[in-house]
Amino acid sequence: MIQVADRLHTVEEYYFSRKLREVNLLKANGKPIINLGIGSPDLQPPTKVVTAILNSMQDATAHKYQSYQGLPELREAITSFYKEQFSVHVSPTTEVLPLMGSKEGIMHISMAFLNEGDEVLIPNPGYPTYASVTKLIGAKPVFYNLEESKGWLPNLKELEKQDLSKVKIMWLNYPHMPTGAKATKQLFKEVVEFARKHNILVVNDNPYSFVLNEEPTSILSVKKAKDVCLELNSLSKTFNMSGWRVGMVLGNAKHIEAIIKVKSNMDSGMFYGIQKGAIEALKCSSMWYNSLNSVYKQRRELVWKLADALNCTYNKNASGLFVWAKLPPHFKSEEFIDMLLKENHIFIAPGTIFGSQGEGYVRFSLCASTEELEEALARI
Repeated sequence: MIQVADRLHTVEEYYFSRKLREVNLLKANGKPIINLGIGSPDLQPPTKVVTAILNSMQDATAHKYQSYQGLPELREAITSFYKEQFSVHVSPTTEVLPLMGSKEGIMHISMAFLNEGDEVLIPNPGYPTYASVTKLIGAKPVFYNLEESKGWLPNLKELEKQDLSKVKIMWLNYPHMPTGAKATKQLFKEVVEFARKHNILVVNDNPYSFVLNEEPTSILSVKKAKDVCLELNSLSKTFNMSGWRVGMVLGNAKHIEAIIKVKSNMDSGMFYGIQKGAIEALKCSSMWYNSLNSVYKQRRELVWKLADALNCTYNKNASGLFVWAKLPPHFKSEEFIDMLLKENHIFIAPGTIFGSQGEGYVRFSLCASTEELEEALARI
């Protein structure tokens, strides 16, 4: 038998890939499952975005290979978006790179900057892909704990007590997934100083800025941040385009150039029509964000009631596409969600898939209709 690569022994299949097979099997057997587990927006993208991709089909270059760096007008749209929304100024020619989703960017950045044996600071709890990609590259994950009592923010003074000599990258994710915690401008300033002091590349993964968050913030707005920081962003959550796979990475020209060396050997450019749609999305007015958040506010109220019914506690000031809730004492996360799935046919995410600090917590997604949420509440 052909043996798999050693690197595969360092990771497991992505939790939702495995668990959704179980959920779908239950559905196939007639169980009325309500899925509140994953953050896949169920709402439609802006109408003009769909129109743009349809109209683009007749363009002469629509079906050809596309530039590895994306259409110039897409890079311009990203630049304008960051200037308008975050007061961040970047060059559209050298400091912006469109991606096929920010998840792709996690791999590209890691391949561009990590050598085998390098260390990577990863939040716990945090997005599991940071650790998985680090292991696949042959680098070493070094987890830094986030705690509810400290607002789910990193304790940089504690981190400085560690040996940071082998740390090459630090993953940051604010607004935070899964907790919904928001970073202050002061925290970003301190992180930039920390990165400069220890020669660490900080990558802020920033796809949740506009969901139930009144103050969208970019780490690149901090003075001299581009020297040591990259920022990932995505159209998936903000514009209901998760299946389109459109993301971006921004930073100084040398960092972007390094990522292009990887990306240009991995794909042949984003589909033309998707780029045209993305351009229109990035031009949306404040009315789009207001209408989107009015729907999520209504849904969040129902999820709060659902959490109350389950005797969970949560922070009403959190942002993002989820409600992160603490279980009653003595409950284990995975046992709790399996019980809920079996007895009430409701699927939510256990906090443990985001790290050991997620034990005792669960995550509810807001990507379900009010009818589904009311039905879930009725079942509880």
